[in-house]
Amino acid sequence: MESALIVVDIQNDFCPGGVLAVPDGDAIIPAANSLLAAYPISVLTQDWHPLNHCSFASAKSLPPFSLDTSAEPPNVLWPDHCVAGTKGADFHPALQSWKARFIIRKGTRKELDSYSAFFENDGVTPTGLSGLLSSLGIQRVLVCGLATDYCVKATALDARRVGFKVVIVEDAIKGIDANPGDIDKAKTQMRDAGCVFAKTHELLAKI
Repeated sequence: MESALIVVDIQNDFCPGGVLAVPDGDAIIPAANSLLAAYPISVLTQDWHPLNHCSFASAKSLPPFSLDTSAEPPNVLWPDHCVAGTKGADFHPALQSWKARFIIRKGTRKELDSYSAFFENDGVTPTGLSGLLSSLGIQRVLVCGLATDYCVKATALDARRVGFKVVIVEDAIKGIDANPGDIDKAKTQMRDAGCVFAKTHELLAKI
């Protein structure tokens, strides 16, 4: 079965020292690098926001982590992060990004956010990744990266929705758990959608 690796958002702003850091987010980089070396068809996703992006609390003159009640359902508003062309938006320097075959940039429209690598947050507007992978004969995707309870979950669920088999690389994801239990809930949602979980060494042993 043809497989592709999707490495989600291992960027400076989501790693320790970044403005929206996932705790120990950089700890998964060695596993991600091992997978990038092993899978010839690989995709890096990259949050790539314009200034005054709709997900920024500053764009609404509200404190970070406020709820945007003008949206339905209300969305969390984040600190300014991963602004296109800034150091925060760059891939973490330890990530061997040159080994990836493709880069998908998301959240590039000022008025529309995107957690998933497959669809914008409206659930309708595609990024083009599904068509790209299908044209390459991909039937299964391996998903790793940041953060388990946000962009990893959204990417995995959308991959299932468009018909891919999905493997979550459980030792190569990290979550935020802003509300205790969010990570466990995300894993349950992914399992309920048909995703399976595996460790890096198990996947590498089967290649």
